[in-house]
Amino acid sequence: MPDVRQAPVGVFDSGVGGLSVLGEIHRLLPQESLLYVADCGNIPYGEKSPEFIRERCRQVAEFFQAKGAKALVLACNTATVAAVADLRERYPHWPIVGMEPAVKPAAAATRSGVVGVLATTGTLQSAKFAALLDRFANDVRVITQPCPGLVELIEAGDLASPAMRQLLQRYVTPLLHSGCDTVILGCTHYPFLKPLLAEMVPASVAIIDTGAAVARQLKRLLNERHLLADGPAQPAQFWTSASPDHFRNILPLLWNKSDIVQSF
Repeated sequence: MPDVRQAPVGVFDSGVGGLSVLGEIHRLLPQESLLYVADCGNIPYGEKSPEFIRERCRQVAEFFQAKGAKALVLACNTATVAAVADLRERYPHWPIVGMEPAVKPAAAATRSGVVGVLATTGTLQSAKFAALLDRFANDVRVITQPCPGLVELIEAGDLASPAMRQLLQRYVTPLLHSGCDTVILGCTHYPFLKPLLAEMVPASVAIIDTGAAVARQLKRLLNERHLLADGPAQPAQFWTSASPDHFRNILPLLWNKSDIVQSF
């Protein structure tokens, strides 16, 4: 009988952004085998209906179940908002970890009392984000900045072109002018822009994302259920609903290694 602790962890995003979360999981839990599905053929999720996103998440969940995954990580803020409650109801005994913008740690970190949020339009318009603000941001001023176009450029492997630099500068400037000393990266794609952001914001401005927190939550849930692997990990496996060749080409840029990529 196979040891369930050695079963893989399934990680899902609408595109390549979740690779930032995959990297944090790999750093914290290097003994875990990882499966990754990118729904690149349907990106961006911010423009899709909640019903469409829920259906895609169900399909991916069934795929990971068939692969024997012992846990699921929704490495996408938009997918979490639309589908995590539905998935937890369908799979009550399966550890499922979602994403949410880091409003609580940002509110605790700010000294100026002004926090900026870079996120997709879908995340900023969601009831879940509004509830986070109500719960954790009563004593701070939160400046939200929707960032159309960033995800598409990152999906193309563009992290530093003049076009990317100009677009990101346009989104960051209003936050700095508002006095933000803490900026939340509210999309899993955006951590790949940290080097570029570091050139645009003063060193005194804290940049916060939730990838490391998600990895810690996954470790906690696996530990509670005695599911932590003791290694060795199998090579990561990747699936995409768009071109496997394109995904394979940008993997070394975002994951530092090029593993097997298959069609989903």
